[in-house]
Amino acid sequence: MANITLKGNPFHTVGDLPKVGAQAPDFKLVKDDLSEKSLVDYKGFRLVLNIFPSLDTPTCAASVRRFNQEASGLANTKVLCISKDLPFAQARFCGAEGLENVENLSDFRYGSFGKDYGVEIADGPLAALESRAVVIINENGEVVYTQQVPEIVDEPDYEKALAAIS
Repeated sequence: MANITLKGNPFHTVGDLPKVGAQAPDFKLVKDDLSEKSLVDYKGFRLVLNIFPSLDTPTCAASVRRFNQEASGLANTKVLCISKDLPFAQARFCGAEGLENVENLSDFRYGSFGKDYGVEIADGPLAALESRAVVIINENGEVVYTQQVPEIVDEPDYEKALAAIS
């Protein structure tokens, strides 16, 4: 269980991020066309999992924009932006922002991603949403970097995350 804060107020996640060196847990998430994607669909790609509570917050929107700009230009790399936002809201956001280099995936249908990756918020005003975190997975499905952002309103450390890809 991770200890995180929202504007200094403490709360917790249901678990911990996957361990570096471990195989990434499989997932089943929903795309904006309501089709489903799982980890096997990205076999052979490096993945940036940009995880956050909702696109309807300034920090979450900023992280999607930043990863769209910086990580999406890397070879053999996919940026997956994961939240419990409805797929329609995710599509609307990316369309309005002109973001074409990230893939939004929703955990609204099953809710298992947040539990399996240890990012579901257990208590407090954002309970059942996902905390802000970054997980980098290599081409072999191994976790090579994780960051649980301790304060929900803060952005992740983009430089460290991007350095883990190369």
